[in-house]
Amino acid sequence: MSTPPARPRAALLLLSYLAFVSLGLPDGLLGVSWPSIRGDFDVPTEAVGWVLTAGTVGYLTSSVLAGFTLARVGVGALLAGSTLLASLALTGYSVSPALAVLVGCALLLGLGSGAVDSGLNAYAAGAFGPRHMNWLHAFFGLGVAIGPLIMTAVLSAGLAWRWGYGIVAAAQLVLAAAFALTVRAWHRGAPAGTEAGSAVHGEPAATGAGPASTVQVPIRDTLRLPAVWSGTLAFVLYVAIEVSAGLWAFLLLTEGRGLSAALAGGCVSAYWGSLFVGRVVQGLVAERLGSGLVLRVSLAGMAAGAALIAVPGPAVLAVLGLVVVGFAAAPVFPLLTLTTAERVGAAHADRAIGLQIGAAGIGAALVPAGLGVLIGNTSVEVLGSALLVLALALIALYESGARRPAAGPPVPARPGSDRQTSGPVRPVVDGR
Repeated sequence: MSTPPARPRAALLLLSYLAFVSLGLPDGLLGVSWPSIRGDFDVPTEAVGWVLTAGTVGYLTSSVLAGFTLARVGVGALLAGSTLLASLALTGYSVSPALAVLVGCALLLGLGSGAVDSGLNAYAAGAFGPRHMNWLHAFFGLGVAIGPLIMTAVLSAGLAWRWGYGIVAAAQLVLAAAFALTVRAWHRGAPAGTEAGSAVHGEPAATGAGPASTVQVPIRDTLRLPAVWSGTLAFVLYVAIEVSAGLWAFLLLTEGRGLSAALAGGCVSAYWGSLFVGRVVQGLVAERLGSGLVLRVSLAGMAAGAALIAVPGPAVLAVLGLVVVGFAAAPVFPLLTLTTAERVGAAHADRAIGLQIGAAGIGAALVPAGLGVLIGNTSVEVLGSALLVLALALIALYESGARRPAAGPPVPARPGSDRQTSGPVRPVVDGR
């Protein structure tokens, strides 16, 4: 069986990087554009909650559904259609005459983004090793950073905020066309556990590998696995820590530790920067040392950073804790995604990843909001203690899952993994 040529694989990798950048772009637009949007539509500041809620509902819905439908529609078609939907939604932003229309477009944008996020994570978990998995998520952060720059440049040029969304919509449209033109390449290169490459419907693999060894397992079998739900909860906890630290750090540093607004803002940027740098650096480390060891060290580092934030004292301790949390947290999301099949079995991996991505949205929305209520009723100093409790809970959850045997017989490990993957044996695709 021949190994696929390097050029198509490189093209798919490049498209994956660009897709993760595109996922982050819209997230960075709203914060800069909202004051202008609010003025145009004559709505109060808190009306942004409607936009965020609609986007979250769409994202949660599509990310979960994508995991359960990926084997049927194929990753290439899913990415092409979802990116096109995101482009149409952003076009709707640019021409919306009222807030109600904008909210509807936010729902569509969430539907498109959630499916792209879930589909790409499922594909990358089987096709790429720890290095590229970390770098893909680093490029999401790059997209979040580029979004505000685009909108700032538009507004500084004297143009309406609508132009910013129009520019990003055009970029998404180009990406959707690229996905559509490479549907067959995604089909041929699908890793075991995703659509064509594993012959999930009992059909031969896309490369003519012969009869399939398994059929698609019933959905109820996936939902019965304790490892699926413990993994889903792990994503809630992880994203809750990441987002809560970034959201409330400014308040802690200004009101709790006495820093000026300008200096505190720079420190919060350093937190997000450490997350980006950590994913770039630790992608290489994980490939050399194995995902399991890097995950354990990273989770311990998150707890240590949270402890520094919780210690009453000078602001430098809290800032150091934030940077430690950011750098340590960097590889956790991508490596938990990468090792999903080890915990749940390859036959259940796509669905589990869809649930995990959806759960990440819950962790990003509900827990930081609940922590805000707690801070409002106590003190901002509770932030460090709350982060420490969440980090310790995440460590306990990961260790309990690591000791639990995964479902099904073992299959060959994925690149960079330090254990065998579990689940029904799949035919080898394109020599992988």
